[in-house]
Amino acid sequence: MRVLGIETSCDETGIAIYASDGGLLAHHLYSQVALHAEYGGVVPELAARDHLNRAVPLIQQTLTAAQLNWSDINGVAYTAGPGLIGALLVGAALGRSLAWAAGIPAIGVHHLEGHLLAAHLESPAPAFPFVALLVSGGHTQLIAVHDLGKYQLLGESLDDAAGEAFDKTAKVLGLPYPGGALLAQLATRGDPNRYRFPRPMTDRPGLDFSFSGLKTHTLTAWREEQLTRTDNEQMRADIARAFEEAVVETLIIKCRRALAQTGLTRLVLAGGVSANQRLRERMQLAIAAVGGETFYPRAEFCTDNGAMIAYAGWLRLCAGQLEPLSFQVHPRWALDSLPPIKTADAI
Repeated sequence: MRVLGIETSCDETGIAIYASDGGLLAHHLYSQVALHAEYGGVVPELAARDHLNRAVPLIQQTLTAAQLNWSDINGVAYTAGPGLIGALLVGAALGRSLAWAAGIPAIGVHHLEGHLLAAHLESPAPAFPFVALLVSGGHTQLIAVHDLGKYQLLGESLDDAAGEAFDKTAKVLGLPYPGGALLAQLATRGDPNRYRFPRPMTDRPGLDFSFSGLKTHTLTAWREEQLTRTDNEQMRADIARAFEEAVVETLIIKCRRALAQTGLTRLVLAGGVSANQRLRERMQLAIAAVGGETFYPRAEFCTDNGAMIAYAGWLRLCAGQLEPLSFQVHPRWALDSLPPIKTADAI
């Protein structure tokens, strides 16, 4: 089976083709960063309109790269949620319409399930069960992945997601949108011993997160230091380093706690923030120190992309899961409400 994946949950248009007899055949991504930069954040209406403009040409580009015709596609997977409702509707309407016209099945994919399974696009892929840290601009969650489609939420952020805190802190430091990756680059020039910021909610039991207070602490430190220090560029780098160190260590502490609580030994990093190099390096060492293994997809599959949607949709379509011609999108969608995937049929 060859499945076309369509991802339009926010500000990136992702298209990919995944096949039973060849794995990932082709994928393309168009980012709207430049479109939203002047507004300092994603404008939902503009995002939806740009998906309308980009999706069909990207589909054709991906078919060409895979050396396929539309008649070679056996199924369509599209992101049905969570995400921006207008953006989701573009991908869902397009995916369902293409499938109806071709007489092939289509299925709506949970965006977070796509992220959780993205590491299976790599080799070696993590065996089930495992703990996943899903860390992005919109989510910071610890999830026990017992099997395909069997997910248990262990903990989540009570306020800002880690990626959101990165972006907001970058704005405080005067970095342009989107600032999270730029903050991480700036942190490489910072002195790790200059400041030590708090590691929120690590002094109490549990697996929930909170990054809002850390963001406020960083803002306070930035304002106070501006009154006494004159080396603004180095101060900016030092504060960025302290913020990043605090986030990374907090995530490590919670991940090790989750593995101990569940008795599992495999950890999967997923979501945009999981591309952070310091997080990957430090997490791998910390998990190895307690006898565990760490897995993560390549950087291009950490952010929103069509490959993860094509793969997750391929699994569900191969397992025989079908949907009616009508479709729904879900701006909010609980991950544990998904039906399990019958592993033997899907693989």
